Parts: sequence; structure tokens; C-alpha cells
Amino acid sequence: MRVSNRVARIAAFLTVVFVATTGSARAADALRQPDSVARTSYENDEYSDTADSPTQDGAAAAPAAEQPSVNSTQKLTEGPVIDNAATPAPPKPWQLPQPCFLQRHKIVMGGWIEQGITFNNLNPDDGFNGPITTNDLDGQYQLNQAWLYFDRQTNTNGHGWDFGGHIDLMYGTDWRFGQCFGLENRIDSPNSFYGLILPQFYAEAAVNHLKVKLGHFATNTSLEKVPAVANFFYSHSYLMAGYFDPLLVTGLQAEYAVGDNWTAVGGFNRGGLEFEDPGNNWNFLGGLRWASDDKRRNLSLLCDSGRQLGFTGLHERNQVFIVYTSDLNKKLQYGAQYNIGQESNGSFVTPGQNANWYGTEQLLTYKLNQKWSAGLRYEWVRDEDGSRIAGIGNLLGTNRGWRGLPGFTGSFQDVSLGLNYRPNMNWVVRPEVRWDMYDGPANPFGQLPFGDFDRSSQFTFACDLIVTF
Repeated sequence: MRVSNRVARIAAFLTVVFVATTGSARAADALRQPDSVARTSYENDEYSDTADSPTQDGAAAAPAAEQPSVNSTQKLTEGPVIDNAATPAPPKPWQLPQPCFLQRHKIVMGGWIEQGITFNNLNPDDGFNGPITTNDLDGQYQLNQAWLYFDRQTNTNGHGWDFGGHIDLMYGTDWRFGQCFGLENRIDSPNSFYGLILPQFYAEAAVNHLKVKLGHFATNTSLEKVPAVANFFYSHSYLMAGYFDPLLVTGLQAEYAVGDNWTAVGGFNRGGLEFEDPGNNWNFLGGLRWASDDKRRNLSLLCDSGRQLGFTGLHERNQVFIVYTSDLNKKLQYGAQYNIGQESNGSFVTPGQNANWYGTEQLLTYKLNQKWSAGLRYEWVRDEDGSRIAGIGNLLGTNRGWRGLPGFTGSFQDVSLGLNYRPNMNWVVRPEVRWDMYDGPANPFGQLPFGDFDRSSQFTFACDLIVTF
């Protein structure tokens, strides 16, 4: 009976995806707005660097200095006259109508809906896919992200002042992995799979080559990002998840452009996923970013340092994040991430000892044609002292998340193979297969990370659908 139910769920989901994608092109054409309406696709990606990223095929963020404002249409169209009959303009995605008030203030409104389903070969009794985050439910439909954003870019072209900001609203099952202490835990119920979070809300001031943001914002420390539209795969790497990445912080962050290739980054915040710090501490986050002259190669080196709350209490934690991306050619893109970290007196299995962790993620994507792309991801991480990887259900204190306890002192590996199918400019379907393996002993509670806490590996098949607007 359980197998037949799973088959029925797979058939139902694939039927919905097929019907949606085959009819979506005509629907998008019918809803497409006039060119006079400002572009609102998520190209002003405040979660990723301004250079192209291999984690998002065909939808990378453009440099902020090159973004057209609502009132810049005339300047963009100056120059030689082009015969549009002979050279038709490329299709544009459908966008939300932009209210006049927002246009006058150069504010862009947009968003997306992400929904999917994941199937686990082990059929775990608790219904969770072990330490996999976001698409963590086995055989259950998930509305991961219903996302709305408001964005006002700053742009001084190196001279003068400008002011802007950004606000995100997100509802869905992903709230459990993006909640911040002192904020969403005050408004969402830990007994619900669904909740509302505010991934970012900050003001930004720019003067000449300096930008300063104040508020709640993303750290941009990983190859993968919080918004679904910025990633190739439906599932996330362990390095990107809150196990290792601070993800979202509250504080002040400055960026200073040093010439055309280098950017210095530095600021202070309350700690990863903390709107309020229980120890009333401030963390430092800073480093350097580099981009080649053609923006096809990018390197980021960031350090996170300060006292943060872990499984063994409040201790000094230091981490280094290195991310490199490269457009190898017009179709092939490569990305890599390297992490290393230590927490003083943070070992879960050997109290009083330091905790150490390190790992890498490797990503290749290849554009097959205008509609199809293929991707391959490999990851290896080692939680040497069992201090980082444990279930989100422990934080929630309920059964609305995996309840694996800390203390996994071995190595985690995962390999993902996936496709992106884009029937039009607004839709993307992302099927993937993934293999996860743990090489190490059970934690002090006798648990292994997969199955019914009795397996060291698992296979999952997942597929999601993203619709942008």
C-alpha cells in the first residue's frame, strides 16, 4: 500500500509539471507586459556577487553599475537604428505590473514560487531525508518558497551619493532553515511545516566607491544561495546549509571598490541566523572579492569570527570561506567552494576540546541548448568533532524536522546529477538524483544519519518547479 501511494504521488506530481510546462509558453505570451514596464526578474540578486555565477544558468545577476533604472530607457536606446523586423528582439519574461509609486522611486518588485517533491529509497519511518535540508520531506509535496522582494539599487558610478535598500518576504517550508533567533521564532509556530520569514531587510547608502548596508542581510559566503532562483539544484549542499554557513546576519556591512577588479568587504553582525545575540556579542565578517576584467572569473575570500552559540555553549568560532567561479566557455561553467572552521571548546564528543571542520564543493554546469542544461555536483565535508551536523527538529523542539542528534565525527559525501528545463523565460523544472554517504561511527546516541538512524547512505530523487514573476 505504501509503495502504491508513492507511485501515485510521483505520477500526480509529474502530471502537474507536464501540464504546467506544456501550457506555460502560451500563458506567458498572453500575460506578457509592454516593454514600457520595468524589468523585474531577479537579476538584481542581492544574495550573490554581481558577476555571473555558475549556480544559475542563464539568470545571473548583472553588475549593479550596468542595471537599467526605470528612467534610463531613453539612454539605453540611443545609437544606431536596428531593423527589428530583420532582427527580432529576444523574448522577455513576464513581470508583475510595477505601481507608479515604485517606478518613481526606482524600486523594483518581483518574486517567484518554488514547489517540489523528494523521494527517498529508504522510506524512513520519520518521513525525513536525514541531514538534507530544505527538500527534507520524503514523498510529501513542499511549497518551499513563495517569495516577494522589493529592491532599490544604489548606483553612483564612482561619484556622488545614492540611497537604496532591499526587503524580502518568504512563506513556505524553507522557513525552518532560515529562521533567526529573536525574529521569526517570535512569529512562527515550531509545530508547523509552513511559516513566514524576512530573509533580508536593510537600508543602503553609497558614496563614490563605498557602499554601506545596515539591517538584516545575506552573508554571500557560499557558492549556493538562499533564493531558489540562484541555484542550479533543488537540493542544497551541506556547506551552504546552516550547518556551516552563517547565511543571514543582522548588523552593518561595508564594501569598497578598489579599482575595477577588487572589492574590500568588512562589517559587524550579531552572528549567523541571530537577530538577537543571547550573549550580546558582535561578530566580524570581512575579506576580499576579485573579478577578472571580463567578469567571467570571480574569487571570494571571507572570514567570519566571533563568539557564537553552539551545541556545547557560547564559544569563539572562526571560519574561512573561499569561493571561485569561472565561465570556462559559453556553455560550460565551473564553481568551487572551500571551508575550514574551528570553535574553541566546541567538541561535542570530547568536552573541553576544540571542534574542527572543513570541506569542499565542486560544481559543473553545461548548457545543452536554449531550454536544457545539465549539472554535476560533488561535495565532501568532515565534521571532525561532531559539532556541526544535527537535525533542525532539535532547534524547533518538535517533530517538524529531522531529529538527528549531534556527534557525527566522520565524513559526509554527496553526488548530485541534475537537469534544468526552461520551457519559457518564467519557468524552470529541476529534476535531480542524489547519493549521500557517511563514513564514520555512529554518534554517542547510537544513531547513523540516514534511514531510521541505521544507515550510512541513501539515494533520493527530487524535482521542483520554479515560476518567476
